[in-house]
Amino acid sequence: MNESGGRPVDRRGFIRDSAVGAAAFTAPGKMMTERTEEAEVHDAHGHEHGHGHGHGHDHEHDHQDVPSDIALRVRALESVLIEKEMVDPAALDEIVDNFENRIGPQNGARVVARAWVDPDFRDRLLADGTSAVGELDYLGGQGEHMKVVANTDTVHNLIVCTLCSCYPWPTLGLPPVWYKSSAYRARAVIEPREVLREFGLDLSGDVEVRVWDSTAEIRYLVLPQRPPGTEDMTEEELAELVTRDSMIGTARVTPPPGGGA
Repeated sequence: MNESGGRPVDRRGFIRDSAVGAAAFTAPGKMMTERTEEAEVHDAHGHEHGHGHGHGHDHEHDHQDVPSDIALRVRALESVLIEKEMVDPAALDEIVDNFENRIGPQNGARVVARAWVDPDFRDRLLADGTSAVGELDYLGGQGEHMKVVANTDTVHNLIVCTLCSCYPWPTLGLPPVWYKSSAYRARAVIEPREVLREFGLDLSGDVEVRVWDSTAEIRYLVLPQRPPGTEDMTEEELAELVTRDSMIGTARVTPPPGGGA
């Protein structure tokens, strides 16, 4: 499934993307830990993508894995931005901290939990994701236009960006390393069932897999199925069950030990 669109590079988008790179420089230990934890999945995706999906993006990307000299590149970029007084170093730190620690996937989890307990909100969310997510004030840069797709007993949805790493920052925070890898972007389209199997999700043959290609103009969010045994749980308790991967589509939400409250 592919939706097209694009717009020229703007200063706000350039600075925002620079902040992501700055995260690797300002917190190298954390970045290395994340890359180590996800290496097994990353390395398992070892095939090249054989067909293209043309869609415009509002910023330029390397389209390859993180370069080995990332620290030097980020240092140079940060120096230029500061020298031209385009950004304050403290502002960069604030942006990265916001998406990494204050937002993360928590906003998306709250959207999902609300849809589980409020059928009317669920209907609005699936009909017009942008408006419904906006009701919770979770729209913003890299997530201005949202489409939400629901998993069912017969349909499983998977999100990817085949050309770079378009991702709904306001609802899911910063994208994981494996989401940005060339292997995931290629194989998620070519062999989604095998990719899901490598993530530990083995779907039966009667379940249809739908792959949604994010673009600069629209970002996708998976509404996972509510797990059984959670009927007595509150909206806040349900939100704690929802994971980042379940909203990308590489996992299901599992019930808590004991089946809920």
